[in-house]
Amino acid sequence: MSSPIVQLLLSRLRESLREPETIFWTFLFPPLLAAALGIAFRGQGPDPAAVIVIAGPEAAATADALRRDPLLHVEVLDTAAAEQRLRAGQAAIAVVPGSVVVYRFDPSRAEANMARAMVDATLQRAAGRKDPLRTRDDHVEQPGARYIDFLIPGLLGMNLMGAGLWGMGWTIVEARTRRLLKRLLATPMRRRDFLLAQILSRLVYLPFEVLILLGLAALLFGVGIAGGLLDLAVVVLVGALSFAGLGTLLASRARTTETINGLINLCTLPMFLLSGVFFSSSRFPAVLQPVIRILPLTALNNALRGVINEGVTVFSLGPELLVLVAWGLLSFALAVKLFRWTT
Repeated sequence: MSSPIVQLLLSRLRESLREPETIFWTFLFPPLLAAALGIAFRGQGPDPAAVIVIAGPEAAATADALRRDPLLHVEVLDTAAAEQRLRAGQAAIAVVPGSVVVYRFDPSRAEANMARAMVDATLQRAAGRKDPLRTRDDHVEQPGARYIDFLIPGLLGMNLMGAGLWGMGWTIVEARTRRLLKRLLATPMRRRDFLLAQILSRLVYLPFEVLILLGLAALLFGVGIAGGLLDLAVVVLVGALSFAGLGTLLASRARTTETINGLINLCTLPMFLLSGVFFSSSRFPAVLQPVIRILPLTALNNALRGVINEGVTVFSLGPELLVLVAWGLLSFALAVKLFRWTT
C-alpha cells in the first residue's frame, strides 16, 4: 500500500466520491435513463396505431371495420383536424373512404408505414380478403406534414434551452471560480443588475441561432414557417428568456464548473426525453402527461410547432407562454435571492 501509484489512485477515488455529481452520473443516472426509455418504449406490446378516418358518407362503416383490429385506435375527424394531427405527429395515417380508399401518411416514418399495412390488411379482410378493394397510397411529402417538419421546431427548442442554460450557467460559475465575481463585490453593483445584464447579453446571439437553423432547414429540406414571423419572434424571445432565467438559478450557488455541468445535465436530459424533441411526448403514459406539460421545453416545443407547422398566433398559445413566463420569472427571482459572488 506504500506504492505512490496506489496512494494516488486512492486519493483520486476519494476526491471523486466526495463530489455528489460524480455519484449521481456514475451510479444513478444510467438506471434512471434506462427507466425513462423503458417507460417510453415499454414492452407491453405495441401501442395502438392512431388512425384518422376522414368524415364522409362511408366514414362510419370504414371506422367500424378498422375498430375490429385492437392494434388500431380509430377516430373520425374532418379533413382540417386530420391534417393537424398528422402535422403534430399525433396520428400515423389518415384514411379517406371511397370507391378507391386513399391512405395519407408520411413514408419516412416507420410507424406510419406499419399503420398503413395494418389498416390495409384490416380493410381487405373486411372486404373478403381477396383484395377486391382498390387502394391508392397518397404519400405526405409536402412541407408541413413530414417528420422533418416535426423535428425542426424540437431542435430549435432544444438549442434555445441548451444555449440559455450553458450560456448563463457555465459563464457565471466559471467567472466565480476564477475570482472575477469577487472583484465586483467591492463595487456598488446589485446582484439583480448583474444577473439581468447576463440575461440580456444572451439576446445578442439569439437571432443568429434561430436564423441559421431555420435557414438551413428551409434550404436543405424545404421547411417553411406557416405562421407569422412576429409570432415566431415572440415565442423564441419568451423561450430564450425563460431558459436564461433558469440558467442563472442553476449558477446562483454552484461553486465549481463540475457542479454546474452536473446541474445543467440533470436539468436538460429529462426534458430531452420527455418534452417531445425527437418523438411525440404522447408516447408516455397518461399519468405523466400533467408533469410533462409543465416542463418549459414541452411548452416551448408545442408553441414553436404551433407557429411553424400550424400557423397559429401567439394569442392561441396562452397556456404555453404562461408556463414559460412562470419558469423564467420564478427562476430569476430565486436566483437574485440565492446568488453569491464568491465560492
